[in-house]
Amino acid sequence: MPKRKVAIAVGGVAALGAAALLLPNANASQDRNGQNAASGATGAKTLKSADASNLAGQLQKILGDAFAGSYYDGGKQQLVVNVVDGDDNVIVQAKKAGAVVREVDNSLGELRQAAKTLKTRATIPGTSWAVDPRTDKVLVTADSTVTGAKWDRLQSTVRGLGADMATLKKSAGSFKTFVSGGDAIFSQVQGGNVRCSLGFNVTASDGSPAFLTAGHCGVAAKDWSDSQNGQPIATVDQATFPGNGDFSLVKYNDPNTQAPSEVNVGNGQTVQIKQAADATVGQAVFRMGSTTGLHDGKVTGLDATVNFQSETDPGGVDTVTGLIQTDVCAEAGDSGGSLFTQDGGAVGLTSGGSGDCTSGGETFFQPVTAALQATGATLGDGGAGAGDQAGAGDQAGAGDQAGAGDQAGAGDQAGAGDQAGAADPSASAGGQAGAGDQSGAGEQAGAGDGSGAGGDQIGGGADPSGAAGDQSGSGAADDGSSQTDTH
Repeated sequence: MPKRKVAIAVGGVAALGAAALLLPNANASQDRNGQNAASGATGAKTLKSADASNLAGQLQKILGDAFAGSYYDGGKQQLVVNVVDGDDNVIVQAKKAGAVVREVDNSLGELRQAAKTLKTRATIPGTSWAVDPRTDKVLVTADSTVTGAKWDRLQSTVRGLGADMATLKKSAGSFKTFVSGGDAIFSQVQGGNVRCSLGFNVTASDGSPAFLTAGHCGVAAKDWSDSQNGQPIATVDQATFPGNGDFSLVKYNDPNTQAPSEVNVGNGQTVQIKQAADATVGQAVFRMGSTTGLHDGKVTGLDATVNFQSETDPGGVDTVTGLIQTDVCAEAGDSGGSLFTQDGGAVGLTSGGSGDCTSGGETFFQPVTAALQATGATLGDGGAGAGDQAGAGDQAGAGDQAGAGDQAGAGDQAGAGDQAGAADPSASAGGQAGAGDQSGAGEQAGAGDGSGAGGDQIGGGADPSGAAGDQSGSGAADDGSSQTDTH
């Protein structure tokens, strides 16, 4: 790919203005306990979500042990900060800074201790937990595979934490790692191809052009191409999965590759990615995927722990910590792709989740700020520093640093019956030209891919903007090769 311009892929938006079609829903208030907010709210500032995130980081330092998490009220455009046993003078400072101060019962330390108890007693495949500062509790989720004795064990553990400390809910789908999100990238492995997605272009610490994608993609394969059967254009430099994150740094093989910090939104248009942005609970975010196009939603939790069923060990668990939890839908083919804000903040890389874009579900993302810090990379040509942004896990979180220890690969290795199409996703902004690629909705790719709502729904996610990334039903002819969307 000599001197070729490589832009991030965010298949399916004609212009960022198209995102405004979704904003009325995306900005719905998530303040479930707004009636409990302190009377000092009258002096609260109206803030953009990025400014609210920065203020939250400052107030966490000011409040110290009194800080019990924070969230963004999108409806009122205010930052709400939880405090427990706070000094009145410190609380006054928080109010003067422009936040709504809300007194709660559970300290951040108590919530983190509850998360450690869950790790010790309930590390079960198909479970997750994260602090929800809106309810001042740990939100525990179990997918459809958690049944029988496993469900009883999880339920008993949650009850043991106390009704005021944690809540438990069921998810209709099953937790799995997804693949793709922006421009599809491919790697040939034994038995077929693996497909993932480029997340954000970066500059590596040695000055070479590179990009970030999901860690389970980097574990699955080393060499990556921008076309299904093309020559490798990039090589994995670092990969983390499972454990404390799900991210890879992949360096372009040609040192002259231009890798600007921008999102390719189709029709020759791009959106500048201005900075790495920490996530804030309640924040409106957008996810782009080569499978499902543009979808929006809200951040629902930080420093989440997810226990994926291991795809290399039938009895094992791939535990990943430090993730962002959202209600944005995703499907197989969306891993590694971009989670961003309307004003050009790079927030996350798609990791995995449950459900699909018909029934909804929970989706988890690797924080970009943490990935930059760990790899030493900077966004694009180095305009955004890797170390200036605190990781999302610095906000209220349940993130214990416990990986399961299973060195599991990333994804399904060539599931039987996967039919790979000949369409080249790089021909447009993430456009998968038809059902020839991963033909048919509901493809079950690979041994580790469970049935149900989380299956490969390739071709089902039409882009609301009607632009690039349209999953049309008239794909290229099947070339007979085997391809896997790792989950």
